[in-house]
Amino acid sequence: MPSERQKTIEALKTAIQMEIDGKEFYLKASRESRNELGKKLLESLSSEEDYHREKFEQIFASIEKEKSWPDTGFQPDNGKHLKTIFSNELEKSSVDKQSLHSEIDTVQKAMEIESASREFYRQQMALAKGVAERQFYSLVSDEERVHFLVLLDYFEYLKDPAGWFVDKEHPSFDGG
Repeated sequence: MPSERQKTIEALKTAIQMEIDGKEFYLKASRESRNELGKKLLESLSSEEDYHREKFEQIFASIEKEKSWPDTGFQPDNGKHLKTIFSNELEKSSVDKQSLHSEIDTVQKAMEIESASREFYRQQMALAKGVAERQFYSLVSDEERVHFLVLLDYFEYLKDPAGWFVDKEHPSFDGG
């Protein structure tokens, strides 16, 4: 039966690989996107996955060396950067009709990746023995949720740009 330390190491290895796979997916998707908003959003998500991987590698090294979970100083921005990219690019973006279905498929796959990552981190949080470990997994899980929500916003925009603007901007049709 694996020890608690070994279970933690295996979970960290899985997390590192998930973040590597996520980064590769987002980089490829950003290169293939024909929408400037999509390119920038997916590229930024790639960077976020890289940041997560770095933190997991830092934790892995600490556990290997010191046998304890370190304070990583992990400070997610709650999606502020991604939301800024979304709003800034949205103003100058238009949907490329020829690649719309491909872009929608990509965003759906990205949402699945974020959901699976979040669920894995929530499971690890529930299994965590220490406060620092539990807190870290909670923060990463929350950040994956924000990624999902930003992707969902982009998905809804792609499906119905006019409807998305009406919903998000809440215009008043009564002149008031």
